[in-house]
Amino acid sequence: MSNYIFSIVLTIHVLVGLFIIGLVLMQHGKGADAGAAFGGGASGSVFGSSGSANFLSRTTGILATVFFITSLGLSYLASNKPSQPSSVMEGASTLSTPATDAKPADGGGAQDSKAQAIPK
Repeated sequence: MSNYIFSIVLTIHVLVGLFIIGLVLMQHGKGADAGAAFGGGASGSVFGSSGSANFLSRTTGILATVFFITSLGLSYLASNKPSQPSSVMEGASTLSTPATDAKPADGGGAQDSKAQAIPK
């Protein structure tokens, strides 16, 4: 259940972030107002001469609030996950015999055969 809620909040978080990026790119800067005052054609847009600034800035503020809330929610959900091993090796079982006690597969190793072949 926790993973399901985490996935939903993460999806909302990513979508809100993308909408914020789009809204910020659609807004015009402070210098654009001076251009509209001297006969720029942008003043007669869909939202009116000042309507777009209010609508876009309010929507951006609301989405920014939702983004911060989902950020806090994601951090809370991530910190309260059930404890899982932090690495793959924590779940592995330990060997019963140490590696130094194991005998080589060839029955004595290459060093023993060389030692026997040299006469003393």
